[in-house]
Amino acid sequence: MYLVHGWGGHRNQLGRFVAPLVAAGYQVVAFDALSHGESGPGTLGRRATLPEFADALTAVVAEFGPAHGIVAHSMGATATALAVLDGLSATRLAFIAPMADPMAQTHLFARFLGFGDRVHRAFIARLEKVAGRAMSSFDIPSRATGQTLPPLLVVHDERDREVGHVNGEALASAWPDAKLVSTNGLGHHRILTDADVLHEVVTFVTAPTPAVPC
Repeated sequence: MYLVHGWGGHRNQLGRFVAPLVAAGYQVVAFDALSHGESGPGTLGRRATLPEFADALTAVVAEFGPAHGIVAHSMGATATALAVLDGLSATRLAFIAPMADPMAQTHLFARFLGFGDRVHRAFIARLEKVAGRAMSSFDIPSRATGQTLPPLLVVHDERDREVGHVNGEALASAWPDAKLVSTNGLGHHRILTDADVLHEVVTFVTAPTPAVPC
């Protein structure tokens, strides 16, 4: 079982999930992404890119073995979805406060700072150069539609001010086998320590995998 923190976070933020997952019989692996916690720097020095998050998860799974489940928060959930869409195998996924499409966030950023289309286009071009891939490849709902993907639980707070609830709705709607659980008043970070959320997530990711008909 793998735990993936979000942008600006660290592995201990998902620490409350360790004991119940171990009690359920699973080995739990949590790690710090590049430029986070105790890991070395990514290409941007003090911050890692989304592809670096996804690549780090893929490398950790290659080192420690197949992923029965992955529990991921915020941009870590986006990176996990990206890795799965790029070919990483996992049996079950639980995304807490996921960002569905980083491109949409850039439009919010542009409106907040008050710059126009020309500056926004230059900003996107810069992001694509740093990431090494088109921004469209990060549009998780569009890429997930019609794919064969592992079952997904999305948990998102309706008052999340950092990554709006609309992201969880969009992701759950597009993912072929997904369940959305909405909370109210837990925000973007307290949701990781709520007892009901912990129970919901652990129950989902430890559920037995249905047998495939012969």
